[in-house]
Amino acid sequence: MIEEMRLRDLGVIAEATLPIGPGFTAITGETGAGKTMVVTGLGLLMGQRADFGAVRSGAAQATVDGVWVVPDEGAVIDRVRDAGGDVEPLADGTAELMLGRSISREGRSRASVGGRSAPAGVLADLADELVVVHGQSDQLRLRSAVAQRDALDRFGADPLAQALGDYRTAYESHRVLASELEQLVTEHDARATEAQSLRAAIAEIEQIAPVAGEDAELTQRTARLAHVEELRGAAAIAHDALSGEPHLPDVTSLIADARRALERAGATDPTLEEFAGLAADIGYRTSDLAAGLAGYLADLDEAGPHELAALEDRRALLGGLVREHGSLDAAIALLDSGSARLVELDDDDDRIARLTSEVAAAEASLDAAATALTAARKSAAGRLGDAVTEELRALAMPDARVEVSVIPGAESAAGRDDVAILLAPHPGADPRPVSRGASGGELSRVMLAIEVVIAGVDPVPTFVFDEVDAGIGGAAAIEVGRRLARLAEASQVIAVTHLAQVAAFAGNHLSVVKESDGSVTASSVRRLEGTEREAEMARLLSGLSSSDAALEHARELLALASAGD
Repeated sequence: MIEEMRLRDLGVIAEATLPIGPGFTAITGETGAGKTMVVTGLGLLMGQRADFGAVRSGAAQATVDGVWVVPDEGAVIDRVRDAGGDVEPLADGTAELMLGRSISREGRSRASVGGRSAPAGVLADLADELVVVHGQSDQLRLRSAVAQRDALDRFGADPLAQALGDYRTAYESHRVLASELEQLVTEHDARATEAQSLRAAIAEIEQIAPVAGEDAELTQRTARLAHVEELRGAAAIAHDALSGEPHLPDVTSLIADARRALERAGATDPTLEEFAGLAADIGYRTSDLAAGLAGYLADLDEAGPHELAALEDRRALLGGLVREHGSLDAAIALLDSGSARLVELDDDDDRIARLTSEVAAAEASLDAAATALTAARKSAAGRLGDAVTEELRALAMPDARVEVSVIPGAESAAGRDDVAILLAPHPGADPRPVSRGASGGELSRVMLAIEVVIAGVDPVPTFVFDEVDAGIGGAAAIEVGRRLARLAEASQVIAVTHLAQVAAFAGNHLSVVKESDGSVTASSVRRLEGTEREAEMARLLSGLSSSDAALEHARELLALASAGD
């Protein structure tokens, strides 16, 4: 429930604190005093779109802060902590939650949840768990088929919720399978062409059988064969220089002579012994180099003109793969990925057959779920109509009768039903949709009756009513006040009203008072008790707060409400 709200620079309200608390709170005040700004502020805390024109004239920004008391575990706490905020634990298994919103004249909007900045969307998520707001625009919303269906589904509680959940599961399963089947059938020819092209590409790659890195190796070998004579000459000169053939000294033997001479003298001078080691190492390396060059020359002698031609042909084949696939590695990778894709494409006909069967089974399941949902709605519809009819008798509509019609409608994620709330306002009248046959006052009472009935099976923490008593007066207004008080037994109720008959039943009466200093109009809010409350009730009744007759009538109303008659 809402414990307290603080408004600053919102509409005509310069600064106000609203102590709300549990039960039924009535908010009254003169026309233009800013009563509706209370609902506007609450809407901002619930994540509604910001109206930047609501910032008070001369102020840079408007702010709204709210203190909620919520259960210390559950969906609300989880969402707050997901957004990075937190709550203040209280001693009775509840917690205190702070919400805030600010809007600037320049068009900026900021929200805070549990002490942390958060998107306004988080406030909207929390609103689904915290508050139901009804204004005159919501009476118009009740005229929509979707709103009437939602009201029936709320009243149906767990059995209907289970049937709706089963239907939505079946609907989504059918939608996914049918979409996949439609895509396969639509793209069948394109996928067949893709398979044919892929099969040809894989066959070509398999025939060429490329090896990773082969193109670079072939490039190197081709360059070697293209310059074979130059390479042979250089290798031969180097080999002859090392081996001493045919007329040069034997370098290997000369290094060996040097090593032996150094070894003999090394016994006298350790420095020469180190040089002898270096000479030995050079000798080993020289021998290895000479042997390597000999092998290299032998390999060059084995390579003939035919090998160069073969290498060029192989490079041409690999070059074709590179041009087609971007790189040799990509062509090799296609053998794996393409083969898997080809298996998938070649299975299209079988998949279409399987999916056709699965879609048929899913459609049968969807039909069964839709039938069960319709049956659950029709069962709930009869009970809802009877309960609302009974409630309207207590709202000064003793002869009214409400029926809830469930008829076949277009298939959607919410079922295959159209729901209509029908009202026969007096005996002999045919029930007509409230969207066409109800006056504003009748629609207010129908909406209130529905909320009272639904709250019995699906409680809402807080209801906010913004002048939903418009078009009502006299005995009907007294019954509206009585029913709001009854609703407040299970939920917090906040009502902005201009009727004393409604305000009389509130346990907490707040007045929005307009003051003027000649240039700037501001409003403040205060809690009314005793004679102040009687005076406000008299003003609501007659426009005169000091009229003896109006004051007497006000006391009678308060006594009536207090007695619970």
